[in-house]
Amino acid sequence: MISIALEKVLGGINLNVDVELPNNGLTVFFGPSGSGKTSVVNLLAGLMTPDKGLIKIQDRVIFDSENRVSVPPYARRMGYIFQESRLFPHLTVNSNLRYGYRDGHQIRFDEVVELLGIGHLLKRRPHHLSGGEKQRVAIGRALLTNPDLLLMDEPLSALDELRKAEIIPFIKRVRDEFYTPIVYVTHSTHEVESLANTVVMMKNGAVTRFGEAADVMTDIKQAMMKEAV
Repeated sequence: MISIALEKVLGGINLNVDVELPNNGLTVFFGPSGSGKTSVVNLLAGLMTPDKGLIKIQDRVIFDSENRVSVPPYARRMGYIFQESRLFPHLTVNSNLRYGYRDGHQIRFDEVVELLGIGHLLKRRPHHLSGGEKQRVAIGRALLTNPDLLLMDEPLSALDELRKAEIIPFIKRVRDEFYTPIVYVTHSTHEVESLANTVVMMKNGAVTRFGEAADVMTDIKQAMMKEAV
């Protein structure tokens, strides 16, 4: 399991998250803007430090305030996909993908290139790519670091509806064809319905609902119907 028990004071909210996530599939942190979703991902990645808590991926502790353990970001073995692709503009797609990649590990270069359909882009530089192509390359680069956990912070938010529809099937393939667990941040119910196996609902820094995606989505839809009345 992936154990996350974190507390952090963030401006006007007190972030308090205590959940255990499965070792595979895609878990969505879902909620309105300002609910603390992205902060959770940044705390997992080591870009922020919890006030107290524990982060444990299977048997590996990467943060434990009680025992003063805090693994630095570069050693946490996490792949992070941001809202923007953040590719290196001076490198080709091939070189971007190979940044941080070590051959001989579970996830192989050719396998990722084929799965994401980016073989024809390898010689191009980022400024010659569409928004959707950039995000596919960003996903590939994160996967090729062979992470223990893949973090996706609203990876579709900068794309138009056409590009979002293009990317979702690739994220599904990553979810289904690799054993790497994914934590995915969004406030889109469509993305939850399309991608999530598990959902953590958040509001004002707290977890309000946690469970299988189908069950949580039923609650979300019922709440939306009540608000519409």
